[in-house]
Amino acid sequence: MTDNRTFQPVTVTLEAGPAGAGSIDDFELFYARRAVDRFRTLLGRQGLLDLLAADIEAGNAVLRESARTSRGAFKGGTTVLAAKGLTSGEFLAWMDQAFAGDERVLLAAHPEHYVMGTDETGARVVENIGPYVADFSMGGWGTDALAWAEDADELLPEAEFPRRMSSNLSLADGTVIGRALIQFGDTADGFTANLTVYFPVTCPDEVLDHHLRHYAVEFRNWIVAAADSRA
Repeated sequence: MTDNRTFQPVTVTLEAGPAGAGSIDDFELFYARRAVDRFRTLLGRQGLLDLLAADIEAGNAVLRESARTSRGAFKGGTTVLAAKGLTSGEFLAWMDQAFAGDERVLLAAHPEHYVMGTDETGARVVENIGPYVADFSMGGWGTDALAWAEDADELLPEAEFPRRMSSNLSLADGTVIGRALIQFGDTADGFTANLTVYFPVTCPDEVLDHHLRHYAVEFRNWIVAAADSRA
C-alpha cells in the first residue's frame, strides 16, 4: 500500500518565555558562538593546531594539487558589503590593531577561524577554504595592490574605492593557493567593502562560493566589532 499523504512543513515559533528580543535562531547562534569560544580558549593556539594537524595536511594537499593542475590560472568572485555608521578609515585602523595583537577578536568573527595573527611566518591563517582546512600565510597583506591585481581597475574604479589591500595566500612551500583583493570606499553614511578572492581554476566551484560566504560572515562581524570598540 502506497502512502500518498502530503505533509505540510513543520514550523515552530516562540510565543513567550525569555526576556528581551530575539528569535530561536538568534539564541542558537549566541550559544554556538559561546561554545566555540570556550573550546578555542581551552585548547589554545597550539592545541588547535595539534587537533587539526591531519585535516590541515589533507586540505593543503588538495589545494596544492589544484594549484599545480591550474598552471597559474585563477578564477575569482566578489562579495559586496554595505556598512553604515562607520568610515572605511575607522574600520581599517581597527583591523590593523587587531592583526597586531588581538587574535581572539579575529578568531571570533567566524566559527571556522582556528589561527589568525602574526608569527615568524608573517600573517598566518588557519581556516577553512571551502570544505578544506588550510594553513597558509598572507604575504603583502595591508599593502597596496600587488602587481598580479592588474584587473583591479576593471573590477572597481580607483577613484571610488581608494583603499586597497591584497595578498597571495601561500603554503609553507611557497605554493600560491589563492589571492585576495579587498577594496573599500566611503559613502555618505558609511562605506562599501568589495571583497574579491581568487582560487586555482581546477578548484571545485564550492570552494569559491563558500569563501564568498565566509567573507560575508567574517567581515560583517569585524565591522560590528570595530563599531563596538568605539563605545
